[in-house]
Amino acid sequence: MSPRPSLHVRGRAARRLPPPSTWPVAALVLGYPVWWALGLGGLSILVLAVPMAVVLVRRRPIRAPRGFGLWVLLLAGYLISAAALGENPPEAHGDLAAGRAIGYLVRLAVYVALLVMVLYLGALRHDELPQLTLVRWLGVLFLTTVAGGLLGVLAPHLEFTSPLEMALPSWIRANPFVTNLVHPTAAQVQHVLGHASPRPEAPFEWANAWGGDLSVLVVWFMVGWWAYGGTYRRVAAIAVLAVAAVPVVYSLNRGLWIGLALSAAYLVVRGRRPVLLAGAAAVAGAVFLLSPLSGIVGERLDSPQSNGIRAFTVVSTVRAAASSPVIGYGTTRNAYGNQRTVTTGRTSWCRECGHPPLGSDGQLWLLLISQGFAGALLYVAFFGGAVRRYWPDRSPIGRAGTLVMILVLLYMVVYDGMISALILYLISFALLWRNAAAVPATVPTAVPTAVPTAVPTAVREVVT
Repeated sequence: MSPRPSLHVRGRAARRLPPPSTWPVAALVLGYPVWWALGLGGLSILVLAVPMAVVLVRRRPIRAPRGFGLWVLLLAGYLISAAALGENPPEAHGDLAAGRAIGYLVRLAVYVALLVMVLYLGALRHDELPQLTLVRWLGVLFLTTVAGGLLGVLAPHLEFTSPLEMALPSWIRANPFVTNLVHPTAAQVQHVLGHASPRPEAPFEWANAWGGDLSVLVVWFMVGWWAYGGTYRRVAAIAVLAVAAVPVVYSLNRGLWIGLALSAAYLVVRGRRPVLLAGAAAVAGAVFLLSPLSGIVGERLDSPQSNGIRAFTVVSTVRAAASSPVIGYGTTRNAYGNQRTVTTGRTSWCRECGHPPLGSDGQLWLLLISQGFAGALLYVAFFGGAVRRYWPDRSPIGRAGTLVMILVLLYMVVYDGMISALILYLISFALLWRNAAAVPATVPTAVPTAVPTAVPTAVREVVT
């Protein structure tokens, strides 16, 4: 993200095992592939929020970051939206059944767990969980994501029944939303290019989740391995990025490609050496254009089959939200027909009928259908406020975290944030909060070349 500072926390303190109070976040981030194999994946936050809450209770009073009241209001609004679970907007169908109730309760539990997670991270002292330690844990998850992407490319049909899936009743397993969460698969095989193409998704819920999560994790990977890395880490980082390019291209994920381009532009604008960064980006682009991968990108851009479906669901979602603008309808709904036909859903004689549920094409649209325009505004205000509040922080962590907040606002129109994406978004938010809380207002925004030894260790760690 920026040149390596001259003073950096090293030695046994940085390599020691985390204190007992930090094991929940270590289990969440480092143990994510294990949770995925067990069928929990992002649902692991529901399990780990319990010990996090125990830590919070023991460390009262509980601190909250500025602007966090917006997240509390978002949660309160979601509770109120339950009143409309039995209702349907115009041009939508379906009864209040187990599937609808399960979707609502899972999302509610996730929102509560994420609130606990942010407060828990803020309660941990920097000598317990250094910023660099958390950043490098996210870097390990990036390596896991790249490995999962390669698995999806090389073994796209790999899937298995998880222990959680086996334990669930069949009527719960049959719910598509639940199936995506508890059934591990290496890739989604789709016909985006007119033929079967694997789109990596391991170790996340679906292909779009893999793309969005990778673009967030690569930001933290570069902070830990480049901005705060030595020569060997930097060389390894370049090699890892070259390998990661393969599943990134094979993902056929236009949202991911746009996000990576935005991240590169952000680095050029806000980096300490914009000319060098621009030159490196140009060289990387030239190498890519000369590689066979560029042909796949061209095919994907020439095959926008999903545009019509997205346009239909987005327009239908906005219409539905307009009929309940304050509290929404609690969760997603099914619309009549699709962009081609008025048939309700897919049938044996109309394979092209049917469509994703309203609200499944992006977090913004999910908020519109589930919580109305009020919920969508709270979400935008929360993450947009974080960009405004932490923009002056020009440390590597400050710049990286602000970039992630910008990516959140970009991805809300194309990616559903449930569940892994919101976990990463709010860990990034917590990193920004911890960074700002540890650095006194008198500390210059630029990274100093030296930090007086009188400055407390936690502050020196963040500044450098």
